[in-house]
Amino acid sequence: MRPALEIDDVAVYYDKRRALEGVTLTVERGEIVTLLGANGAGKSTTLRAVSGLVRAARGRIVYEGRDISHAPADAIVAAGVGHVPEGREIFGEFTVLENLLVGGHTVPRRQIGERLEEAFRLFPVLRERRLQAAGTLSGGEQQMLAIARALMPRPRLLLLDEPSLGLAPLLSREIFDVIRRINADGVSVLLVEQNARRALALATRGYVLETGRLVASGPSAGLAADPRVRRAYLGLDGARRGAAT
Repeated sequence: MRPALEIDDVAVYYDKRRALEGVTLTVERGEIVTLLGANGAGKSTTLRAVSGLVRAARGRIVYEGRDISHAPADAIVAAGVGHVPEGREIFGEFTVLENLLVGGHTVPRRQIGERLEEAFRLFPVLRERRLQAAGTLSGGEQQMLAIARALMPRPRLLLLDEPSLGLAPLLSREIFDVIRRINADGVSVLLVEQNARRALALATRGYVLETGRLVASGPSAGLAADPRVRRAYLGLDGARRGAAT
């Protein structure tokens, strides 16, 4: 069985500025993989290239054995790829329900009610707020809505860009618990997350990007023990190597 996602030697440029250069990674089916790096390293660009929002200048992006490098974004969504962008990008003037219906625009009408129920079971607060303008939700509720919207078409691969950004620790833990549940239902996940400690605890494997290039990869436990990763992303130096991660 082919992996859920294969990115092979991908390069992306904004005008003449390099955003990604020679990036190669895989996400196996049913796996959570995290992509770590500083701001501007190319993490969001990687997700945007997979979902068709930016085009690779070189390389291949293969989803479940199908080359989607040049597929339009709507076709990629229809094929089973969901994308939760950084900053959520919900429609603030739309109600919660309307946002979910936008996410389900490819879903057959007869299945919409079932998909909405799935979203409300995953995030009960959205049922309570379904007629409320999305822009009036709290940050955590907006993140829940962004995830629920991406799940409406039942993607088999979910791209998550900074899902805990700006959230209080308690809400952050709740979001990570939801990601774990989504994955347990068989959805493969490529996760971009500034909270490297929590991301590595959740993921089976990880990759590290620096200025558009991959500089490290491996099982999460190995990356968490790597002195470079610990110094740069976990806030731990060599003298504290034995501390809990």
